[in-house]
Amino acid sequence: MPHANNDGVSLYYESDGNGEAVLCCGDVGLGAWQWGWQHAALAGPYELIVADTRGCGRSDDPPADCTVETLADDAVAVLRDHGVRSAHVVGAGLGGMVALELARTTGRVQSLTLFGTALSGDSYDPEPMFAPPSDEAALRTSVESALSREFVDEQADAISQLVEWRAAEDADRESWERQAAALEPFAVEKPYEITEPTLVVHGGDDRLCPPARGRELAEELPNAELFGVEGAGHLVGVEASKVVNDRLRTFLESA
Repeated sequence: MPHANNDGVSLYYESDGNGEAVLCCGDVGLGAWQWGWQHAALAGPYELIVADTRGCGRSDDPPADCTVETLADDAVAVLRDHGVRSAHVVGAGLGGMVALELARTTGRVQSLTLFGTALSGDSYDPEPMFAPPSDEAALRTSVESALSREFVDEQADAISQLVEWRAAEDADRESWERQAAALEPFAVEKPYEITEPTLVVHGGDDRLCPPARGRELAEELPNAELFGVEGAGHLVGVEASKVVNDRLRTFLESA
């Protein structure tokens, strides 16, 4: 089982498929389960690399509050350990901000796909998604906050599966807070400098990172396009996976 190392923090990751590399950067406190829907669509024609964010799953807990810069360094450590020079980077929420930081500060990004992401951390409130991994009822309530009301009403079995995965892989309160602290100081001051091809994917019913922030992101990045998914919540890649994955594959082929 591969582990990368960044300044003494062990980072578990997995890879699957062939072709150009696609690196997934996760949202605050969420385990690698969040990429299961994209895994099914991308692993094969692409080499999909999914790491457990520090504090989640099989990666070490962060020893102190981390920053977006620290998490970007973690991503570089994973790529380096796996022998990958550059990758298409897909990020969600906090992971989208990590992807932006990678594009801003390294030459390792071929393209960006950003789910439920904003140009600054103060535009995103992930707190409703937190629940102790040992509290099944709280996990259910919190995951519902990141999904559309229609999905919650119609997909009870899917939500039960999400709760099970969250209990096994999500961060505890201390690690969650350390990841969430990375949002506070983050802001892209010069978005025009990030010129990589970018697909901004945002749910029209995202109650954690307002859709207006996704529109702003797409407008401010010079080579970006917006793919809005009407009626979808913050976990747009989960509940609208079919249309999102179709658009993502088309984008990666063109990028």
